[in-house]
Amino acid sequence: MSSNFARASALRRSIIAAALVAIAGCATTPGAPAETALIVPQNDNLNATLWMQQSVEYKATAQSLFALARLRLDEALKDKSWTAVPDKQPKDYKKLPLAVIVDCDETVIDNSTFEGAAIKDGLEYTEELWTQYANSASAGAIPGAVAFANYAASKGVTIFYVTNRTFDTEEATRENLKALGFPLGNSDTIYTKGERPEWTSKKESRIAAVAETHRVVLLMGDNFGDFLDAASGSVADRQAAYEAASEHWGRDWIAMPNPTYGSWEGAAGGPYSLSEDERRQNKINALKAWKPE
Repeated sequence: MSSNFARASALRRSIIAAALVAIAGCATTPGAPAETALIVPQNDNLNATLWMQQSVEYKATAQSLFALARLRLDEALKDKSWTAVPDKQPKDYKKLPLAVIVDCDETVIDNSTFEGAAIKDGLEYTEELWTQYANSASAGAIPGAVAFANYAASKGVTIFYVTNRTFDTEEATRENLKALGFPLGNSDTIYTKGERPEWTSKKESRIAAVAETHRVVLLMGDNFGDFLDAASGSVADRQAAYEAASEHWGRDWIAMPNPTYGSWEGAAGGPYSLSEDERRQNKINALKAWKPE
């Protein structure tokens, strides 16, 4: 999305705000000074984005999870049979070089400035706008991610970045990762959506591609779809798939926190074709709530 859209959005908000202030002024008692009303645009993503950007609790959580990943990697280095994807490894997988598969967005790189722009400037998500952001190569690093990735690389483990960023943003993503200090290896280790015809937004085919040539010892992601294609199911379907994979969580599958977006939101809120109010009501209906006597 072009900067003209942002300016137009800002202009529209200014006009609306001015009109509301004028209306508030007209409603005052004749002869009394008009009070300026504080008008703050509402966005359901404000607290989640602010938490990820400003709270030490988020930073501590992320750093703790990468510390766990390092401990699990050390275990995997000592155990020739260790694999995070036993159903995808060939019979001779114990002889293969080691790999860790990570998602990019909100797993190792921080895109919260994109969410911040949407909140502050009233922008709506579009593929065009997201592509513009991804190609700006301006994302930051998740706390603990760079240190963990380089520790793994120092042990001879290849990091594969399996991301749902599209192929037309791969070069900018590579530049972004390199600038942040992530190891990229000597071959293509960034597997983007659409890079091959069979590489859709579902990731298991790309995970399987890595498993053909490497013993995959860890999966890390912020979305259920970074681990299983079952992410697109209902809340009940996702719960069942989560429980079926219970032996993996915290061992060879490590999930990062991301309250700003993900397949969880669609499962609870419904399809994005619904209005914002309809999706919000669905989320409220999905809440478990205590009832006072």
